[in-house]
Amino acid sequence: MTNQQVQPIFILPEGTLRNQGRNAQKSNIAAAKAVADTVRTTLGPKGMDKMLVDSVGDVVITNDGVTILDEMEIEHPAAKMMVEIAKVQEDEVGDGTTTAVVLGGELLKLAEALLDKNIHPTVIANGYKQAAEKAQIILNELAKPISIKDKDILKKIATTAMTGKNVEIAREKLADIAVSAVLKIAESAEKNEIDRDDIKIEKKEGGGIDDSQLIDGVVIDKEKVHGDMPRSVKNAKIALLDCALEIKETETEAKIQVADPKQLQAFLDQEERMLKQMVETIVKSGANVLFCQKGIDDIVQHYLAKKEIYAARRIKESDMKALAKATGARVIASLNDMKAADLGFAGLVEERKLHKESMTFVEKCKNPKAVTILLRGGTQHVVAEVERAVTDAIGDLIAAIVVGKAVAGGGAIEIELAKKMREFSETLSGREQLAVQAFAETLEVIPRTLAENAGLDPIDSLTALKARHDKGDAMAGLNVINGGVEDMWAKGVIEPLKIKTQAIQSASEAAIMLLRIDDVISASKLGRGVMGGMHEPGQMPHEEY
Repeated sequence: MTNQQVQPIFILPEGTLRNQGRNAQKSNIAAAKAVADTVRTTLGPKGMDKMLVDSVGDVVITNDGVTILDEMEIEHPAAKMMVEIAKVQEDEVGDGTTTAVVLGGELLKLAEALLDKNIHPTVIANGYKQAAEKAQIILNELAKPISIKDKDILKKIATTAMTGKNVEIAREKLADIAVSAVLKIAESAEKNEIDRDDIKIEKKEGGGIDDSQLIDGVVIDKEKVHGDMPRSVKNAKIALLDCALEIKETETEAKIQVADPKQLQAFLDQEERMLKQMVETIVKSGANVLFCQKGIDDIVQHYLAKKEIYAARRIKESDMKALAKATGARVIASLNDMKAADLGFAGLVEERKLHKESMTFVEKCKNPKAVTILLRGGTQHVVAEVERAVTDAIGDLIAAIVVGKAVAGGGAIEIELAKKMREFSETLSGREQLAVQAFAETLEVIPRTLAENAGLDPIDSLTALKARHDKGDAMAGLNVINGGVEDMWAKGVIEPLKIKTQAIQSASEAAIMLLRIDDVISASKLGRGVMGGMHEPGQMPHEEY
């Protein structure tokens, strides 16, 4: 019988790149590790910064995990999943993005060692799933309850969030501002409905970080529309309009034929009367400050100025909502419906000039449900980093108040959790036990990284930490300033529980998903391939199958 050559069967179009089996897993793990390694050096008080330069030369200097990953142009699909971890962490908590990504990268790194021992990816994934569920239970047991009344602890949480964020000089003042801002909106909101958007952050370069302040109201990046209007109004009665103070144009095309010049004058006079009537309606309501979301006609501006009414136009919708919450005003869609009851109150409305730009300050509001933090800094890059630090602090404070629990920082909670997870692994039988042990080892990457970034010996630091925890000191963490092991709660290094629960959940879910992938198919006419420019050293960017 003659040997017949078997023709290969192609089910994918030409130009498709395919990565299968162990190669696909190794490729995904390598990409995820590369992302984690990028942000790992930024973790902790002694973390370093990254300078990111885009194609047009704009520069961002930061050590904020999600900002770094957002600015980078990442193409590898597995690497993009790691960026998603950071984005979810940012949206849910507002801080802990680096922690989440580093945990995800370490879970995959240790999973790779288990894969090399011929443990099936599904077994590792199941072990990680069990470990993540158990970790949530243990974390809730280890956390300490806190409430909105624990102002001192809340300030420590805010200070911890801003440590290592290039705002060390004014950290105490910024922490006070963040706590005051969150408490103002939290006192008037339901416990589980504290909205971060109710704290508006307005940044202006010029001055120093110490010049930052909390405004009991709203700061709007707009100036008064007419030079003759008052510069400041005390005991302001504020009207918020969502309609234009202009003559409406007809929706259909229309022509008006005028036979006599007097008719034209009468037409123009009628227009002016209508505009004057608008101003009279506003005056009749008792308003002396007006914020309009749309345009204000020049004639209306003139009459408003004569009546000494302060007015600003083209206000953003988000600012209108903030003004309504801060002043108690109701946004009016039709001028005819305007009543005195719709007006809001502010102790002072004033136009001020900051760094060559005029802004409107609406402050001294009674029980404002929206406030503004005005941040200052020497340069644009400084003020942008201050904003990121304050945003992290606000996110931490809201997470702490909503969940009502906090944990010790400085790697204390991770070491204690790792210890408990090892105890849990001993109750399991089968190969899942190895995955749970790997999960426990993963948690130790946080204190180890803190030590590395501080220039300390990671092995010595971990050994000292474990020894203290074995003696029952669950709050013992790493003081990166002096290299010692101390009670982090007593030291004031406190973090909200939600940072840890969310980071572990996001990292484990992403790791499990990537572990279950054994085939990556990428069709690309340009031949750029699935590796997307990220590949292991010594390998070709992609292989064809």
